[in-house]
Amino acid sequence: MCGIAGWADWRRDLTRSGPVIERMTKTLVPRGPDAQETWLSPHAALGHSRLAVIDLDGGRQPMVRTDRAGGRVALTFSGEIYNFRELRAELSALGWTFRTRSDTEVLLTAYLAWGTDVARRLNGMYAFAVWDERARRLVLVRDRFGVKPLYYARTDDGVVFGSEPKALLAHPDVPAELDAEGVAELMAVPRARTPGHGTFRGIHEVRPGHLLVATDTGVRDSAYWRLEARPHTDDFTTTTDTVRSLLEDVVDHQVVADVPVGALLSGGIDSSAVTALAARALDGGLTSFAVDPPAAGGPGSDTWRPSSDGPYAALVASSLGVGHVVTDIDVDTLVERFDAGLQARDLPGWGDLDTTMYLLFQTVRRHCTVALSGEAADEMFGGYLWQLDLGYVSHSSFPWMYGRRQPESLLREDVRRLIDPGRYEADRYHQALAEVPRLTGEDRERQREREVFHLGLTRWLPALMDRQDRLSMAVGLEVRVPFADHRLAEYLFNVPMRLKRHAGTPKAVLREASRGLLPDKVVDRPKSAYPASRNDTHVARMRELVMDLLADPHAPVFDLVDRERVRTALTGDLDGLPGPITAVTPAIGLSYLLEMNQWFQRYGVRLTL
Repeated sequence: MCGIAGWADWRRDLTRSGPVIERMTKTLVPRGPDAQETWLSPHAALGHSRLAVIDLDGGRQPMVRTDRAGGRVALTFSGEIYNFRELRAELSALGWTFRTRSDTEVLLTAYLAWGTDVARRLNGMYAFAVWDERARRLVLVRDRFGVKPLYYARTDDGVVFGSEPKALLAHPDVPAELDAEGVAELMAVPRARTPGHGTFRGIHEVRPGHLLVATDTGVRDSAYWRLEARPHTDDFTTTTDTVRSLLEDVVDHQVVADVPVGALLSGGIDSSAVTALAARALDGGLTSFAVDPPAAGGPGSDTWRPSSDGPYAALVASSLGVGHVVTDIDVDTLVERFDAGLQARDLPGWGDLDTTMYLLFQTVRRHCTVALSGEAADEMFGGYLWQLDLGYVSHSSFPWMYGRRQPESLLREDVRRLIDPGRYEADRYHQALAEVPRLTGEDRERQREREVFHLGLTRWLPALMDRQDRLSMAVGLEVRVPFADHRLAEYLFNVPMRLKRHAGTPKAVLREASRGLLPDKVVDRPKSAYPASRNDTHVARMRELVMDLLADPHAPVFDLVDRERVRTALTGDLDGLPGPITAVTPAIGLSYLLEMNQWFQRYGVRLTL
C-alpha cells in the first residue's frame, strides 16, 4: 500500500533537496509506518512511506532499475498490482530477470519493457510515479477507479506530487489556499466532486484511469481507460454466471498477501458475498469486522436503513465459520472524536460517518494489515434509491441531490454571489453528462440508465473511495475493493436495469450470483445503508458545540458561512441541515460546520476569493 511523494524540477538541482522530500514523506507515515525512504537525482526527488504487504523484505522503495542500455528509471508506488504474477511470467519470457518477489519490481520492469502502455496492462489499485532519467520525464499514473489517491501541483519549473494534499502542502512552493472554485467544490457539490479538482488552489488530482507525462515543455494528461457502450445479449442466467465467475477470479487475486487478511462485514449482500468468497479462497483463515454506533429508536428510522446489521453479520460469520469482531461506539466517543477524519482527509468530512469508520479500522488493524470491502457494489448492480426511484432518476441534476440541501444553503450572501452555486452545479452536471458513452439506437430510458451508472462511478463513488482509503490508511490498514474491478464495470455498464432488477428485485444479478454462498436470509436482505448515529443525545451535544462556535467572534468558518443562517437552523428544524442523502441525521451537518472551522485553523487555509 504505502504513501508516495515527490518533486521534479527541470531547472533546479534537487540533489540537495533532501530536507524538503523528507518533510513531504514524513507527512505520510500513517499510510506507511514500516519504513520511510527517499531518493535524489539532479532533477527529481522521490519519497516513499511503506506499508509492507507483499515481499516484506524485498519490496523497498523508491526502487531504481536500469534498462538494457544502462538508462536509469526510478519508481515510487502505492497500491497493489493484482496480476503481477502473470505480468512477471510474461516479462520473464521476454528475458527480464528479477531480484525480489514484489509487485513493485514487476511494475518497474513492466515500465521499462512497455513504457506508458504499461497502464493498460495493469489490474489493481495503484498510484505511482516514474522518474525516467533517460528522457527527463515524470510519469504519474492512477488506477481506473481512483481507489488510490494521487495529487499534484505545478510550480514555476516543475511538478510536486503526493498521495495526499498534506504531502504537497509540506513543500515550500505549495500554500494552503482556497479560491472560489474550491469553495464551490466544498459547498455546492461536496457529494459530486469534480474529477481532477483538488479543492486547494493549485492542487489537482490525477483523474482515475488517467496518466500524466511531465517534461520541461509542459504536462500532458491522457486517459488510458474509459467505459465503452456495447449491446448486452446475455440472458439473466448467463449474466449471473458471468458475474459469479468474474467475482471468484477477482477475490482469488485480491486475497494474495504476506500479512493477515480480514473482511469488512455488515451483513448486507455486498460485504457478505466478498467475505464468503474470501473465506473460500483462504480456506477459512479469515476474520470479519463490523461497527455498531449508538442508535435511537432502533432500525427503520428512514428508508435507507430498514434493518440492523448485527444479526445478519453474525449469521454470515457463523455460516462461514469465520471469527467476527464488532466495534461498539458510544455517544461520548462520537462527540469527543467528531473530527477524527479531518487529519486523514485534509478536508472537512461527514462527522460520525467518518468517526465510526476510523474507529472500526483501528480495530481491524490490531488483527490484520489487509481487509476486503464490499464498496462499489451498489454502484455496479443498481442498489441505491437514486438509481431506482423515478423522482431521483429524472432529477435535473445529480440524482442523489434530489430533495437534499447542500452546504451552500448556509453561505454568506456575498460568497454566494461570487461562486453562484446553482450555476456551478449545473455546469459540473452537464460536464459529467458529456463524458457518458452512448450506443446508437438506444431509447431515452436506456440512455438515462447509462447516465446514472456513469455518474455514480465518476461522481458519487469517488467520494466513498476517498473516504475509505484515507481513513483506513490513517491507521496503516490496506482496504481492497473487489467490486471496483474494471472487468466487472465494463460488463455491468452494458447490463440493462431490467436484468439488474430481474423480477422486480434490486441487485438481482448479484443476489443470484451469491446464492449458495450465503444463507437465503442474507441474499434476500433489502439494502441497509452504512450506519449513522441517530441518537438524540448525540445530536443535542453536537448542537451545543455549534452554539459555542457561534459565540466565537473570530471563528474563521464564518468568513464563508452566514452566522444568522446557522443560528436559525439551530433554533428551528435541524433536519434541514445539509448532509449525505443516505444518512438522515442532523449530527452530520453540524459536524461539517465544526470540521470546516477546524480545517481553516489547523491547516492555516487562506481565502483568495
